[in-house]
Amino acid sequence: MSASPSNNNKGVNKRDSFYPFPSENTRTSTILRAGKGPNEEASDGSAGVRQLLGVKGASETQEKWKIRLQLTKPVTWIPLVWGVMCGAAASGNYHWMWNPFDANDRDVLLGATDALKGFVAMILAGPFLTGYTQTINDWYDREIDAINEPYRPIPSGAISEGEVIFQIWALLLGGLGIAYGLDIWAGHEFPTVLALSIFGSFISYIYSAPPLKLKQNGWAGNYALGCSYISLPWWCGQAVFGELDRPIYWILPVLYSIAGLGIAIVNDFKSIEGDRELGLQSLPVAFGIDGAKYICAGSVTVTQLCVAAYLYSIHEPTYAAILTGLILPQIYFQATLLLPDPVANDVKYQASAQPFLVFGILATAL
Repeated sequence: MSASPSNNNKGVNKRDSFYPFPSENTRTSTILRAGKGPNEEASDGSAGVRQLLGVKGASETQEKWKIRLQLTKPVTWIPLVWGVMCGAAASGNYHWMWNPFDANDRDVLLGATDALKGFVAMILAGPFLTGYTQTINDWYDREIDAINEPYRPIPSGAISEGEVIFQIWALLLGGLGIAYGLDIWAGHEFPTVLALSIFGSFISYIYSAPPLKLKQNGWAGNYALGCSYISLPWWCGQAVFGELDRPIYWILPVLYSIAGLGIAIVNDFKSIEGDRELGLQSLPVAFGIDGAKYICAGSVTVTQLCVAAYLYSIHEPTYAAILTGLILPQIYFQATLLLPDPVANDVKYQASAQPFLVFGILATAL
């Protein structure tokens, strides 16, 4: 729901503020009133779905549950859910209800139990902790969004300060509760999933919030984002079904997080105007669009080639070949979409290239 300037801070009251999320100050309110205007709805009939997914071209709504869902950006849950799947695969202990490739892996009850356990881990990584991350990021990005995306729920005034802060705490505490429940379910002596969740939530906070606000620095912010989207859900899925007791279980996700840094740069191209105006040193601001696009392409491609070489070195030539085959179409889309115009083609590039990246991650996990 868009709002006129006089309604942008409707429902905002300092009494609604809860530590460590401060109330809006005068400067924030002024910037929020300076937004460029309403969101242009998609004309292809997808505006309602876009609103629920939290992406551009969304329709307006006054239904609070839809606004709350929009804040969590469900479209961003997918990489985290996939990461949990990769971790489960890497553990070697995930059981199917009926495995067509292994006659010894057809225990329906055990498979159903593991499927449910995996589903709960995905709920933890997606709706709860990614939802928490996106909501807190929108809260601290309300000044930037007023410039880049003024139709977002907070700068548009569609949801009050107190409602946003309640959502942040509910998702965080709910997520930590689920994480501890998974540790009990997995029989962990040390609460590994809870520890990973606390660490990830802390990184999410310092990524968005002052005084550290990692996103102000393109390198630190984008690597933190890559790690959160790839390494942490991988480790979560692996911890639920197995152990993190070998160096390879740490090395490969950390390497893929460098590729995640490149993907994070793609998201920064659309925000370059607001980042520059507010003094944020994203990589497109620091190196210019031309410099950042090559950093993006290089980090994604070189990292995966290094992983493929590592797989070959540990006598896994088949998986190394599969990964190399999945890298080639990514290079093609970089050459035809990313490098010619990363600002105009950011969504097309991600939609075209990312499926090959995530299937490469799964092939590596297997």
